[in-house]
Amino acid sequence: MVAFENEPDVPEKRRAIHYIDDEDVARDTASIGPRANRKHSTSMGPRMSHQLSTASTMSIHSVHSRRRRSVNPAHVLPVHYRTLSIGIEDSKSRDVKDAARTRDHVAAEIGDLDWHKISIAEVYGRLRSSPEQGISTEQVARLVTEYGRNVPSPPPSHLARDIFGYMFGGFGSILLTGSILVFVAWKPLGQPPQTSNLALAIVLLVVFIVQAVFNAWQDWSSSRVMASITSMLPEACMLLRNGVQTQVAGPDVVPGDVLFVKAGNKLPADVRFVEISSDAKFDRSILTGESMPISGSTECTDENLLETHNIGMQGTHCISGSGIGVVIATGDRTIFGRIAKLTNAPNTAMSNLQKEILRFVIIIVSLMLLMNVIVVIVWLSFLRKQHPTWILVPNLIVDLVTIAIAFVPEGLPIALTASLTITASIMKKNNVLCKSLKTVETLGAVSIICSDKTGTLTKNQMTATNCLVGTTSMTAQDAFNSKEHLEDSNFSSTKQLHALAGLCNAGEFEAATTNLPLKDRVIIGDATDQAVLRFSEGLGSVHELRNMWRKRFDLAFNSKNKFMIRIFSALPTTDPETALSVKEAEDFRQSEDMLLTIKGGPDVLIGRCTSIVNIDGTLSPLDSNTLATIESIKDAWSNKGKRVILLARKVLPAHVIKHDLSSGHFEIEAVEHAKTNLTFVGLIGIVDPPRDEIPEVCRTLRRAGIRIFMVTGDFKLTAQAIARDCGIITNPPDRVDDCTALSRDAIVEEDFEEKRRKKHAVSRTMGCEPEVSRSIVLSGPELIVLNDNQWSQLATYDEVVFARTTPEQKLRIVREYQARDHLVAMTGDGVNDAPSLKAADIGIAPGSGSDIAIEAADMILLDSFSAIVEAVMFGRVVFINLKKTICYLLPAGTFSEFWPIMTNVIFGLPQILSSFLMIVICCFTDCAAATTLAYEKPERDVMLRPPRDPKRDRLVDWKLLLQSYGFMGTMECVSSFAMAYWYCQRKGVTFGNLWFKYGAMPEGLNQEYVQMVLNEASSIYFVNLVVMQWFNLMALRTRNLSIFQHPPAFNKMTQNLYLFPAILFALVFAFIFLYIPGLQRVIATTTVPVEHWFLPMAFGAFILLADESRKACVRKWPGGFLARIAW
Repeated sequence: MVAFENEPDVPEKRRAIHYIDDEDVARDTASIGPRANRKHSTSMGPRMSHQLSTASTMSIHSVHSRRRRSVNPAHVLPVHYRTLSIGIEDSKSRDVKDAARTRDHVAAEIGDLDWHKISIAEVYGRLRSSPEQGISTEQVARLVTEYGRNVPSPPPSHLARDIFGYMFGGFGSILLTGSILVFVAWKPLGQPPQTSNLALAIVLLVVFIVQAVFNAWQDWSSSRVMASITSMLPEACMLLRNGVQTQVAGPDVVPGDVLFVKAGNKLPADVRFVEISSDAKFDRSILTGESMPISGSTECTDENLLETHNIGMQGTHCISGSGIGVVIATGDRTIFGRIAKLTNAPNTAMSNLQKEILRFVIIIVSLMLLMNVIVVIVWLSFLRKQHPTWILVPNLIVDLVTIAIAFVPEGLPIALTASLTITASIMKKNNVLCKSLKTVETLGAVSIICSDKTGTLTKNQMTATNCLVGTTSMTAQDAFNSKEHLEDSNFSSTKQLHALAGLCNAGEFEAATTNLPLKDRVIIGDATDQAVLRFSEGLGSVHELRNMWRKRFDLAFNSKNKFMIRIFSALPTTDPETALSVKEAEDFRQSEDMLLTIKGGPDVLIGRCTSIVNIDGTLSPLDSNTLATIESIKDAWSNKGKRVILLARKVLPAHVIKHDLSSGHFEIEAVEHAKTNLTFVGLIGIVDPPRDEIPEVCRTLRRAGIRIFMVTGDFKLTAQAIARDCGIITNPPDRVDDCTALSRDAIVEEDFEEKRRKKHAVSRTMGCEPEVSRSIVLSGPELIVLNDNQWSQLATYDEVVFARTTPEQKLRIVREYQARDHLVAMTGDGVNDAPSLKAADIGIAPGSGSDIAIEAADMILLDSFSAIVEAVMFGRVVFINLKKTICYLLPAGTFSEFWPIMTNVIFGLPQILSSFLMIVICCFTDCAAATTLAYEKPERDVMLRPPRDPKRDRLVDWKLLLQSYGFMGTMECVSSFAMAYWYCQRKGVTFGNLWFKYGAMPEGLNQEYVQMVLNEASSIYFVNLVVMQWFNLMALRTRNLSIFQHPPAFNKMTQNLYLFPAILFALVFAFIFLYIPGLQRVIATTTVPVEHWFLPMAFGAFILLADESRKACVRKWPGGFLARIAW
C-alpha cells in the first residue's frame, strides 16, 4: 500500500521555540536536508508524499465523538472547545508567552522521544502495526490494558478554591461581614447585650452558610446539565483495523492505530504522519497560541518534537488537505495531555449578561453606600450631639448592616444561575446544545442570523437531476437509460462524462454497502461528491473505471478556488477511450502522458475552456454561440435552485510536464496547466431541496425582528432561487437589488435601526408581519470593492443573500455588521465556516458538521435549523425573567425596608420594621419567590418583539426602577406604614406622640407598653409586605399581557406551578417568626391580628388591578405615555 523510503538525516538542532515573528522565516526554512527544494505553499494543491495505488485507495472519513469532558459551568466548556484562531487575532485562547513557557517544560519531558526522527517503516515496526492491516482486535485489547483509554486524567478538584467561591461568591462576603459586625454590636459594644442582635447575627450567619450550600448544589446541578450536554456532542474517527476502515470513538484509539485525517477533523491522539497532502495545514493554536497554521509533512523538519511538522498533536485541527498517520501516544502521554497538567483553567471574558448584572450591582451598592453615608453623617452631625441616647453605636452598626442587606438582592445570584441552567436544560430537550451558560442569554439579543445554505437551510441530500453533454441537455434518468449504448460512438460524450464524474471525485462507496441498490449505498464524502459519484455509478461501474487510471496528483476542492483537480496516468491495460475522444486516445501515450481532470463552478471554469466534447464524442472549438447556449442552460438550472457543476479535462503530454509529480513545484505547475485550454466535457445539475420547515422558521424569525441572511459559496442565481424557496427573499426577482443599488457616497438618513424597530412595533400592534422593504443579492467578488458607505447602506436591507463567498469574506460580513452595532449569529458546518463562527457573537453548527466547525461554534443543533426558533425564544426569556426577578426583589426588599430606617434617623420615629424582620424578608420570604420567576414560561408575544438592543435595553434602567420604586414600591411602603401606624393609633400611641420625639414619650404612656405596641406594629408592617409581595409576584409575571392571557395555572403553555409553593414557603416562615413564643421573645415579634392578614390582600388586589389597568393601556395605546415608560 505504501512505498517506503528512508528518512533524510536529522538536521542540525535548531531553536526549540518559534514565535509569531518567526513565521515568515519558518515558512522559508520549513524544509531541510535533501528535500530543501520543497515549498510549503498555502495556496497550492495537495501532493501525497507516499502515494496510494489505485486498487488500494482508501477513503478518509470522520464523524464526531460521543464523549467530552465535563467542566465547571462558570467557564466555557473544555479548553478544546474554545481554541480556534484561524485568522482571528483577537480570539486567541492562550497568551503566546505563557504557551512558550509551558512548552519549554514539556519539551524537557519529551526530549528523549524520537518518533519524528525514525523512518516510517520503523514506526510501524515499533508499534507492531501495518500499513495494509493496521492493528488487530486482539492487539487493541492488549494495548488498552497496557496504556489505558485515550482520555485525560481528571483535572485537580481545587476543592479549597471551590469552597471559597461558594462561600464568598455572590453576596456571601456582605452577609458574613454583616454577621460579624452585628456580633460585635451584641458583644462587646452592647451595654447591655441585646438578644435580638445576637439572633440577627446568627440568622445572617445561617443565611451565609445556606447560600454557600445552595451555591455548591447549584454548581453541581449546572455541571450535571453541562456534562450531559457535552456527552451528546459527537466525535469519532476513522481507523484501519484488521485491514478494514472502522469508525471508532476517540477514547478507544490506541497506539499503533492507522488514522485517516481530512480537512475539518480534530486529531484524537498524537500521530506520526506517513502520508500527507501538500495542502495539509494544521491549527496548533490550542498548544502554541499562534494563529498561523503549519504545513504537514512526512519528513522531520526540526529536532524538537514540538516543532517538527511530521507529528500531529492531539486536539489540533486539520484545516485543509488530508493525510494518514500512525498513533504514537494517547491520553496523558500526548503533548496535549502533558500540557494540560501544567495549565490552569482559562480566563473567560464577561458576557453581555454578566456586564448588565455587574452594572446593576454597582448601582445598588452605590445607592446602599450613599444611604449609609447619609445615616452616618446625620448621626455624627446631629443625633450624637442632640439626641445621644436615641441611636447608640451598636444600633448604628445594626442599622448600617440592615441597609446593606436590604439593598443587596441576595436572591439574584441564585435566580441567575437557576434561570440559565433551566433554560440550557430546556434547550437540550429541543436538541439545542449550548457549550456555555452565557451563550443562552446572548442568543436572545441576536438581530441578524447569517446562515450557510447546504445542510442548514437545505436537506444536504443532493441528487443529480440533469446533465449537459455537448449542447444537449437531458435528465439524469435519460442518461442512465443510455448506458447500455456507451460503447456506441454516438454516446461517447456520455461515456466521457461518466469517466470525469467518477475520476475527479473524492467520494468513496462504503465497501459494506456495494451490493445494495444504488440509491441505498453509503458514500463517504461531501454531499456534492456523493451526488456526482452516484450519477457516475448510474452510468457504469466507478470501481472498474478507477482501476484503469492511477491517481498521481490531488488538489482538493476549497472555497477559494471553487474547483478540484486530479491528475491520472493510465495503466498498461487502460483503454484511453474511457475518458478521451477517439482522436485524443490515439495520440495518448499511456506510459508518459497524463490526464488532468477538473470539476468546479461553471462561472470559474467556463472561461478556461477552449474546446468542447460534442454529443458524438468528437472535439470542436468552443465558439461564442456554443458558449451562449451553455450559459443559458446553466442559468436556467440555477434559477431553479440547482447547483451546477462543470467537468473538464486536459491531456498533459510528457514534454509539457516540467517537474516531478512528487515535487512541491508541481503544485504550481498543475494549477497553471488548469488555467487554459481545457476541454469542456459537460455540466451536471444537482438539486438539494430546502428543509420543509425552513419557510416557517424564516417567517417566525422575521416576526421576531430578526433578519436572516444566506451566506453561501454557491452561484448567485442558484443562491437567489434557494433563498426564494426558503422564504429568505420574499420580493419578486425584478425587485431584488444588486451592488449597483449601493452608492459609494454617504447617504444622510435617520437611524435605520431605530426606524426598523418602530416599523416592527407598528406591525406587531397591527397583528401582521413586518413590512419587507428591500432585498439584495451580492457575490463575493462584489463584496471586495464595497466601501464603508456601501456597507452602511447594505446594513439597512431586510433580506440579503451573499453568494460565492470565501472564508475571508464570511468573516468580513460578520465584522461589518458587528461594527454597526448588530449582534450576529453565524451558522455553518464546514472548515471554511470556522473563522466566521468564531468571530460571530454566537456561532452555530449542526451536529453533523466538521470537528473544526463544532469546536468553533458556541451552540450545536442536533436536529434541524428549526430549533433555532426555540433557542432564540428561550434566550430572550432568560433576560426577561431576570428583569422580573429584579423588579420583584426591589419594592419590598429594598424600598420598603429603607424608609423605616430613614424615618428613624431623620424624623425621630421608631424603626417601624425591625432589622431582624428586614433580613427575613430579604433572605427568606422573597428569595424563594424570586427564584421561581426563573421558571416562567415565554409570554406569547415574546417572539413578536424586536431583538433587545444591548446598548439601549438594559437589564436595569430607569423604567424598571420607576416600576419597582415609583409604582409597586411606593404602594407597598405607604400601605405598610399606614397599617402599622393605624394599629398604633388604635392602641393609643398616636403618630403625634412619635413624630420628631427621638424616643421621648409623653406623660401617661408607659415605655414598656409603647414598645409592645411598636413590636406589634413592626409585625404588621412585615405581614403587609409579605402578603402584598404575593400579588406583586402575580403582576410581574408579564410585562404587557393580562394575567388572564398568561394565567399561572390551568394552562400548560403559561403555568408556573412553582409560584404557589413559594408563596406557601413565605407564609410558613412568617408564621415561624411571628407565632412561636420562644422566637417572639428573642426577636421582639408578636402575633398579628387576623384583620391584618386580610387587609394586605385587599391592598395586593388593588396593586394587581392597577397593574392590569396599566398593561391594558399599554396594549391599547402602544405609542402612548404609559407605553413609553413601561418597563
